[in-house]
Amino acid sequence: MIRDITIGQYYPVDSPIHRLDARVKIIATYIYVISLFVMDSFTAYAFVLLALATVIKMSKVPVSFMLRGIKSIFVIIFFTAFLNAFATKEGTMLFSFGFITVTTKGLYMAGVMCLRLILLIVGSSIMTLTTTPIQLTDGIEYLLKPFRKIGVPSHEIAMMMTIALRFIPTLLEETDNIMKAQQARGADLDTGNIFEKARNLVPILVPLFISSFRRAEELAMAMESRCYNGAENRTRMNVIKLQNHDYKAFVFIGLYTIISIVLAVVF
Repeated sequence: MIRDITIGQYYPVDSPIHRLDARVKIIATYIYVISLFVMDSFTAYAFVLLALATVIKMSKVPVSFMLRGIKSIFVIIFFTAFLNAFATKEGTMLFSFGFITVTTKGLYMAGVMCLRLILLIVGSSIMTLTTTPIQLTDGIEYLLKPFRKIGVPSHEIAMMMTIALRFIPTLLEETDNIMKAQQARGADLDTGNIFEKARNLVPILVPLFISSFRRAEELAMAMESRCYNGAENRTRMNVIKLQNHDYKAFVFIGLYTIISIVLAVVF
């Protein structure tokens, strides 16, 4: 399950989505996430699913690789559906046992929330799968640059966000190695109740935290040894510029936004 998490990974392949400017993909992802929480009908979500399938097809990233990220959060999706199904009291009652009540509205909300989470994970992962960490850092910094006038450290924020995304796969791989090492020494991580499983995680969390702090210290020393001083007087070898295909992408983003607003209002 550790290796099934795709957030923060980059899938190297030549595609129209990979060639887009990072700023375009960040803005598109931002609008996409907002549209998921604005829409509230299966008709609107069908449009979102169609748009997402088109982008996935253009990205040339295998669907099976993207769906691996859903397996890792299956418990969260199931728990969210469970809460919505049993906590919603509106609608026609279908089943009742003690304090547990299942209604048509509850099942509808459970289905919508599951669909929303799946679309959110898959859609958001496209940005990291098709954008290198350096491109992502530059894109976030350029988008936050206007806020520097009011004291917002745009470069530092972009660097922290990118480092966090970049080290997600590294930490997951480190966790997997620690779990295998503990199991090789006879540790039982799978049996027992929830409290025993939580107690069994202690031999994993302690070395994981130590490894994380060590990696952070090594990264800080590497940046200092290269005289890294943030955004002050910092230049780039490759200055990012919007190309023709980026402007065409903005047209499609605008159409998606307009259609999403219409679907959110009508349905």
